[in-house]
Amino acid sequence: MILNKIKHKIFIPTAIVFLLISCTKDDKQTVVTKNNLVMSDEFNINGAPNSNLWSYNIGTGNNGWGNNELQYYSSRPENIKIENGVLKITARREQYMGQAFTSARILTKGKFETKYGRIEAKIKLPRGKGLWPAFWMLGSNSDTAIWPQCGEIDIMEYLGNSPTKVFGTVHGPGYFAGNAITKSYMLPNSRFDTDFHIFGIEWDENYINFYVDDVLYNQITPFDVTGEWVFNKPFYIILNMAVGGNYPGAPNSETPFPQEMLVDYVRVYQ
Repeated sequence: MILNKIKHKIFIPTAIVFLLISCTKDDKQTVVTKNNLVMSDEFNINGAPNSNLWSYNIGTGNNGWGNNELQYYSSRPENIKIENGVLKITARREQYMGQAFTSARILTKGKFETKYGRIEAKIKLPRGKGLWPAFWMLGSNSDTAIWPQCGEIDIMEYLGNSPTKVFGTVHGPGYFAGNAITKSYMLPNSRFDTDFHIFGIEWDENYINFYVDDVLYNQITPFDVTGEWVFNKPFYIILNMAVGGNYPGAPNSETPFPQEMLVDYVRVYQ
C-alpha cells in the first residue's frame, strides 16, 4: 500500500516526504508474493493428518500444558480427522483418561520448520465460553531453550465467547503470558464462527505483521518487545483447540459440545 502510493507520486518529492513521516508503524508492510509456495496442506485426503508433516501432542501435558487446561489431547478420529476437504479438530465433553473434555493438537515439529515468509491458514472457528483454539508457532529449539526463551508467535488466538475478536501475539524472554506483546482485531459485520477466514503473518528479520483476510492489524518489531528479539530462527507450526485454562476460563452450561475448529488449508510462502 505504501509502495503503491509512493509510485504514483514519484515526481513530487515533498509529497513523498510527508507520506513517509506521517505513516504509523501499522501502515508499513511488505507483502510476500504468493508464488513461492514452500509448504501446503490442503487437507484433501480423508482420514488422519499427513504423518509426513504432522505429529500429535497426546495427554494433558504438564499442569494442563502450562495453562491449567481441562482437555485430554488425543489422536482419535473422534477428535481429529480430515473429511470433505477440511481438517476437523473436535472438542468433546466426555470422560476420557481422567479428564472431562477431549480435543486435539498437532504440530510440524521436526518435520517442517520455517524461518521468515508468509504463514497462513483458512479457518472456521467454534463458539462458546471456555473454547480456546489457536494457530501458532514455537521456536525449533523449544526442547533445549525453555519457553519463553524459544519464542512463540500466536498467529491467531480466539476465545469462543467473543466470536468477533482474535488476537495476534508474541511471547519471548521478558514479555510473556500476561506481559506478552499483543493486539486484537475485531471483525466488522460478521463472526468468526459463521464462516472461514484467513489468518496469517508476514515475517522477516525485523518485523512480524499480523493479518486477517489480508487486513494488516498489527506489526511487532524488535523496538516493541521488552526483552530479547528471538524471532530470527526457524519455527514450527501448531494447530489446536484447548478447553478451559487460565485464559478463557472453564466452559459453562451454555457452551455447546461437540465443537469444531475447521481448517481448509495451511500454506507457507517464502
